[in-house]
Amino acid sequence: MGIVGQKEIHTQRRVVEFFRDALGYDYLGSWQDRYSNANVEEELLTNFLKHQGYAASLAAKAIYALSKAAALSGSKTLYDANREVYDLLRYGLKVQPVKGKQHITVWLIDWANPSANQF
Repeated sequence: MGIVGQKEIHTQRRVVEFFRDALGYDYLGSWQDRYSNANVEEELLTNFLKHQGYAASLAAKAIYALSKAAALSGSKTLYDANREVYDLLRYGLKVQPVKGKQHITVWLIDWANPSANQF
């Protein structure tokens, strides 16, 4: 591995240590070789959303919308997907609980209570 790769690995380790030790986040390990590794970890996100008080049906709709935003398809570039995901993380998702009912904003990040989040 070249010098650039070594520097990047060293930086990544420092970031992990900071998030784990200074901020108290749980470290789940490197998932690069994990079976069914995905951009959106549905089980973890579902549990988080349920813990935040969202119904299972709202959580499922929100996860579907997030997964769709993160997917690269057709003429959608990585930049476009990243921008779309950023917007959903920052501003929440508008989800309609039942056809004909008013949309509800599902927040993927608890901005008011950062310690309630799992990263």
